[in-house]
Amino acid sequence: MTDMDTTTPEKDTFKSIAGPSKGLFKDNGSRFIAHAYPVSSEEEIKDIVSALKKEYHDARHHCYAYRLGYRRDVFRANDDGEPSSSAGRPILGQIDSLELSDILVVVVRYFGGIKLGIPGLIRAYRTSTADALENAEIIEKTASERFRLRFGYMEMNGVMKVLKDLGLSAHKQDFGMECLLETDVRLSLTETFREMIGKVGGCSIENIE
Repeated sequence: MTDMDTTTPEKDTFKSIAGPSKGLFKDNGSRFIAHAYPVSSEEEIKDIVSALKKEYHDARHHCYAYRLGYRRDVFRANDDGEPSSSAGRPILGQIDSLELSDILVVVVRYFGGIKLGIPGLIRAYRTSTADALENAEIIEKTASERFRLRFGYMEMNGVMKVLKDLGLSAHKQDFGMECLLETDVRLSLTETFREMIGKVGGCSIENIE
């Protein structure tokens, strides 16, 4: 008697936002303008933060937090000169309260002349972020891997059948001396995809970023 295989595919869906949104909180003359963005890389995040610092060049602080990836394991919280953990952490806390990923929230602060204290700052950054996220459309995203396939014309029908059976789309198709295409496969289907393509003789498969 053998043990039953109780393994299940890794969860490959997560929540994010469909597009940019804004939120606002005011307290004792200070304004906290929150901007939420869907993002997919730290390079993209750097560009957005840099652009906001130029747009709001006269603001006192540009604090932010983000999470990336379907595992939600890439993250950062930045206080940008505010007291430690009074800005970035409250922003990240609101992101985490909705279990979001592939998201950046930047809160731009205009100082009103009256210090709010750390509890006041935490409330301001938390509330402005919550307002931006409340105004956002929450969507479900699917994590995937991209594969490049190379094959001969004799294997085309077999390859296309695999794509059709798994509901996959072909990208960057090139049918020259050899056939080449790329396709995105959700993580829970990658092993099945590899097995099915492996049965198509003469087709090579390459995982690409």
